[in-house]
Amino acid sequence: MHPVLHVPAFEDNYIWLVRGTSADHVAIVDPGDATPVREALSRLGLRPVAILCTHHHGDHVGGVEDLRQHFPELAVFGPGSENIAGVTHPLRDSDTVSLPELGLRLEVLGVPGHTRGHLAYYGHGWLFCGDTLFSAGCGRLFEGTAEQMHRSLRRLAALPADTLVYCAHEYTLANLRFAATVEPDNPAIAAWRDEAAVLRQRREPTLPTTLAREQAVNPFLRGGQAPVRAAAERHAGRPLADEVSVFAAVRQWKDNFRG
Repeated sequence: MHPVLHVPAFEDNYIWLVRGTSADHVAIVDPGDATPVREALSRLGLRPVAILCTHHHGDHVGGVEDLRQHFPELAVFGPGSENIAGVTHPLRDSDTVSLPELGLRLEVLGVPGHTRGHLAYYGHGWLFCGDTLFSAGCGRLFEGTAEQMHRSLRRLAALPADTLVYCAHEYTLANLRFAATVEPDNPAIAAWRDEAAVLRQRREPTLPTTLAREQAVNPFLRGGQAPVRAAAERHAGRPLADEVSVFAAVRQWKDNFRG
């Protein structure tokens, strides 16, 4: 059994079950709905030891209380600056989460932008980043600023290129349609779009992606590339002073994209 398993939820969410080195224990990342998690745990013979929350939105934390009722011993980790019912271990940037039952030690990264207190968890070559970074996309700026999100994305992009990115939504094909609009001549986007389409036809997830792939296809990580900057300036109808301005213009473009 793979050390990281996916549980589909709602229309396009993924809840991650992280086994690490354990045969029968897991940590649950962003359980927006308890029902599919409990079904998966029962079917696979797994027992949870912890919940890791990235941010306070209901589709990421809505199942926490239900799971705690079924598994009262669960440790619940989450951003200390956000109001999440059931959190037993509030976290902040640069904290560490140790899960000895799974043989895991994860670094906590503060990545505000989508929400003010959004966290990501990194370790063992894995990144659980909630709604900050998607394949070929990033989260909307619901509470943070473009400058905050740009800084958060640059922080994630600085991790090793082979890092496996476990984000929380199956948005890849829709994001690639936008990425291809920004960079129509980027062969990496076309290749990933074809590969991702095959995966979805098989009802398989397009995740995890890798940071190396995202550096090649994700317009929100490519603001320093001349084609992305030129496309953003054409869309905005004005010169853009720096990469933060490019990011902000591309994020606004994506917010209104209907392609």
